[in-house]
Amino acid sequence: MSDIKIYHNPKCSKSRQTLELIRGRGVEPEIILYLEGLLTSEDIASTIEILKLRPLEIIRKNEADFKEYFTVAGHLNDEQLIKLMCLYPKVIERPIVINRGMAVIGRPPENVLKIL
Repeated sequence: MSDIKIYHNPKCSKSRQTLELIRGRGVEPEIILYLEGLLTSEDIASTIEILKLRPLEIIRKNEADFKEYFTVAGHLNDEQLIKLMCLYPKVIERPIVINRGMAVIGRPPENVLKIL
């Protein structure tokens, strides 16, 4: 199994480009299809910690789910935001790549080169 994980959405062009960039380096990452509802609060919290960001910083605010379910996001604590992110994973910024205790958001895809 690879040391590299990618939180991947196959429908997202940036996610696909990031995956191809990793594979172009001769590495097959562990692919986590996070939209399939497999992420736990602990998964999200540890990923946010590795990214050294706050939950609100990795939320896609233009997503329909954000506009519908996160209307009070500014009034929620981190734990509450993470629980909502589990319920509506489409709002999580993508792709997120983790490698040996370091992580980046692959926007642009070249960001991943920092941790390969």
